[in-house]
This record gives sequence, C-alpha cells and structure tokens, in this order.
Amino acid sequence: MKSVEKKAKTVEEAIEMALKELNIKKEQAIIEILEEGNRGILGFMSKAARVRVTQKDNPGQRAMEFLEGLVKHFKINPKIEMFEEQDTINIRFEGKNVGALIGKHGSTLDAIQYLTSLVVNRGVENYKRIILDAEGYRKKREEALERLAKNMARRVKETKKSVILEPMLPNERRIIHTALQGDSMVNTRSIGEEPHRRVVISLK
Repeated sequence: MKSVEKKAKTVEEAIEMALKELNIKKEQAIIEILEEGNRGILGFMSKAARVRVTQKDNPGQRAMEFLEGLVKHFKINPKIEMFEEQDTINIRFEGKNVGALIGKHGSTLDAIQYLTSLVVNRGVENYKRIILDAEGYRKKREEALERLAKNMARRVKETKKSVILEPMLPNERRIIHTALQGDSMVNTRSIGEEPHRRVVISLK
C-alpha cells in the first residue's frame, strides 16, 4: 500500500497535501497523526504538524495493475474496463487481437481470471469474485452452450441413446445442467476427473 508523510502548519493542511499526492479521497485513506504541531509563543518556536497517510487496500486497483502488467506479455494493448458489484469485480478487455486472451474455449481467459483472483484475494479477509471477459466472449459462449445442450437433448430423445459431451470447465458444465434442468425427459450428470470431466445427457 502506498504511503506518504507530510508536514504543514496544521494537521488538516498536511492531510490535504498527502491526499492530493496519492490522488485519493479521505475515505480511501488511513490517516496517522504523527505530530499535532503548535504555533509556539507569539509566532516563535512554532512546530509543524506531521501526518502519515496510507492508501487503503483497493482490490480493484490491485487487479488492474496486475492485468496491465500481464497483457504486455501478449504484445497487445487492449482497453481494460472495470466495474464492481458488491463482492464481485467485473473486468472487460476490448480492442484488437484480444482473442489471444481468450484461448480455446476460453481456457486462457479462465487461467488469467484464476491468477487475478489469487492476486486480489491474497492476504485479505473479504473475498472478491473476479469475472474477466473479452469482447463479450462469456455471453457468446454461454449462448452457444445452451444451444448445444438443447440440440443434444433433442438427439437423446430421438435416438434413445445417451450423449457424452466434450470435457468442460466447471462453470461451463453448470450452464449445460441449468439449461436442461427444466426438461422432463432428460437427466444430466457429470463424470470423470478434472480437467477431463464431462457432462452426460440421458433419458430419464
């Protein structure tokens, strides 16, 4: 966490100087008054006030700094946008060549998301869920998996034979299960060990 010490005629002035240098608001700071300061006698022997202002840990900023450093290794310069919702930090990549951050079936994006979560939640009490997206990939992938689930369920009903899907990550398997949970004719279950766990669709 960034910290600065400042001296001024008053504690308030010293705090304002420190906040300005850190470019943060008072509610984002931990303020320590090191010396109150005094005006002395008739203006003589006056002593300056001294404070230490420390920027509070900001999970969103920590995530952004990590990602800005990471994407340099991909030799691309995407626009990174962040917005927070209670215990979730949503981050989006936009721009040219961001496909390099997605990978096959989102594997690279999921790996970056996992690493970002480790960085953000290291040594903190309040866990923050990290969700990364690139050019709307998450929504497109979810829609594609829902279509796959319904198409495979239709095949199971027509052929009366179970279908085993390709290995998927836990969040993708969850989309398949959710898409078919209201279907009265088929069951879904997961089989195998990670990272090769698959969804099986079969008749009830």
